[in-house]
Amino acid sequence: MTLFFIKKIPEQTNDVWLPEPLYSECNQFESIAFGHELSQCKVRRSKEFATISIGELLWNKLTIPYENKVHVIAHEGILHIGPLIGIFTAGFTGTLLRPIGDRSLFFAKLLSMERKVGAYTFVFGANHINWESGRIKGLFHNSDGWKQFEVPFPNVVYDRLPNRKTESHTVLKSIKTKLQQEYLIPWFNPGFFNKWEIHQIFSAHPEVAHFLPETIANPTMEEIEALFKKYSHIYVKPINGSLGLGIHHIIKPADENAWYCRFRQDDQNYLRKYKSLEALLRHQFKTTHLKGLLAQQGIGLIRYEDKPIDFRIHTNKDESGHWKVSAMAAKVAGIGSVTTHVASGGTVKTIDEIIKLAPLPTDIAPKLEQAVLKMSSILEKEIKGPLGEIGYDVGIDKNGRIWLFEANSKPGRSIFKHPKLRELDQQSRALPISYAVYLTKKAIYEPEVLFNQQRTK
Repeated sequence: MTLFFIKKIPEQTNDVWLPEPLYSECNQFESIAFGHELSQCKVRRSKEFATISIGELLWNKLTIPYENKVHVIAHEGILHIGPLIGIFTAGFTGTLLRPIGDRSLFFAKLLSMERKVGAYTFVFGANHINWESGRIKGLFHNSDGWKQFEVPFPNVVYDRLPNRKTESHTVLKSIKTKLQQEYLIPWFNPGFFNKWEIHQIFSAHPEVAHFLPETIANPTMEEIEALFKKYSHIYVKPINGSLGLGIHHIIKPADENAWYCRFRQDDQNYLRKYKSLEALLRHQFKTTHLKGLLAQQGIGLIRYEDKPIDFRIHTNKDESGHWKVSAMAAKVAGIGSVTTHVASGGTVKTIDEIIKLAPLPTDIAPKLEQAVLKMSSILEKEIKGPLGEIGYDVGIDKNGRIWLFEANSKPGRSIFKHPKLRELDQQSRALPISYAVYLTKKAIYEPEVLFNQQRTK
């Protein structure tokens, strides 16, 4: 991967100075592109190593925001510099101090990877787009803080809308459609996953179906009773839930004529006892037909200090468009918690740490890696639009069997608070930008292939 430093020189020309061997390859080129802005140029030879100099007149036409390290893609007489990557989200505050509210730090860390990868990366929303001029007032971040620059439409859009409600907003959906279909801009991680749809996809693939707990969508009380004839405990969770919210753990001890429900509400963990399943369902869910929910087989997970353990695994596409595991960690449930989420009192352990503390096989990491890479390849084929990252919540039972609990298209990042996972934190932040570079090249070299993939899935 060769990166070039691009700089502005104070000459009112459309000249571009290229170093060797780039000059020999491109000396007949007459056009240069930054994002979706295309301008005529005159190519000249530079003696500087790995540096591209651009005359101020041309620099301003292209609306390049600042000097930076970039990729150069030379194709069909056009010198593409960048890429220019837009991260689409919502929830802007209108101030440059914390422009995306509580998520400003997350986005600042994400944008900090651009120089390492070689790209211009910015955050934008619906109100930043000027359709008439083909410009976006993008939010960039560097050591001086947040800055706003007007730039062309990007080469690629990375979807980071914060929740399902925002994602379903009519205006935001129309922006996505317009940028994809009219401007042919690749848009990756296009939406939140529906848990039941993911379950159905994996159920149809024998190579991963055995990782799935028995699951029923929109269960009736009779169907839940049937589950309890096979399992001593089950989980009830929202089909469209995230962050562990709305999950209930229902337990029927064999030696008691009682039902227990463990759940979290208003930042508190609760355990309630009921005389019957019907009473439990009517009190907890106000109905005995649980529409919009899943009932799922409970798994006897391995434990540490009598607290269940599961695993969060992140997979990302890399600069070659291949899936790789970017991070893996164990999560230990908090006392009395229905899930292992850190917000519910859970703690994070590295794989090396948990292997020393819990009864795990020493080869568990490669087995987990193999499982989630299979799943990622399947989801890529089945879900419309390019996928760049997936987060998996996976468990291991007392017999060493692997179970999939959830797959998330916009995974949380709580595991990266562990000090030993900071390097993986950086890697997992850099990879979406690397994948955007890959999509940019794909859109330039094989636009018909990429566009057909987006339409036919």
